[in-house]
Amino acid sequence: MRIVAISDTHGAHEELELPAGDVLVHAGDFCRWGVDFDEVRAFLAWFAAQPHPHKVLIAGNHDLVVEREPAAFHALVPTGVTYLEDSAAEIGGFHFWGSPWTPEFYDWAYMLPRGEPLRARWDLIPAETDVLITHGPPYGHGDVALPHVREHPSAVGCAELLSAVRRVRPRLHVFGHIHEGHGVSLSDELPETVFANAASSTVDLRGLHPPLVLEVG
Repeated sequence: MRIVAISDTHGAHEELELPAGDVLVHAGDFCRWGVDFDEVRAFLAWFAAQPHPHKVLIAGNHDLVVEREPAAFHALVPTGVTYLEDSAAEIGGFHFWGSPWTPEFYDWAYMLPRGEPLRARWDLIPAETDVLITHGPPYGHGDVALPHVREHPSAVGCAELLSAVRRVRPRLHVFGHIHEGHGVSLSDELPETVFANAASSTVDLRGLHPPLVLEVG
């Protein structure tokens, strides 16, 4: 299975050049501000029109209206788009799981305190998951953020999420959120898992990283 992964498009989705693939995955933050449904409608129309046979979507911390008005959002999701929120889908014999949550940072959407609140969400991830999609990174993978409220670059990924990945050992973990962490990483500890930060926007929102193309077999 050939997966094309993007994330954190923040309204710039039409500027992307998408390679061909079996599944197009968006790991959240399709909105820039997320305060009304105009951004949502524009993105969903574009996403549904892409030629990939399967399209999988989760929300991110900028997608505020999705969390605030879930019924209205679900009514807009087109046929052919699979939206995951602490839920699963089977595609081509592979098990996908998607979740939008990230550690608390300001007053954005889908944020929970580190520790038990996040651990409870990650405990929902089934053991048979092949492709895990979360908005934020696990600790130590594509999670080093440039100084913002801190003096130095810091690893800001979720330690509880990393523990869940250790338990589940998916073949692929797609995420975004930390724009400067874009790229693929591997781990001697978890050699069977490919970690993919698919954040499309650069850290200053003035450019775009290319989509990631990932093979799962």
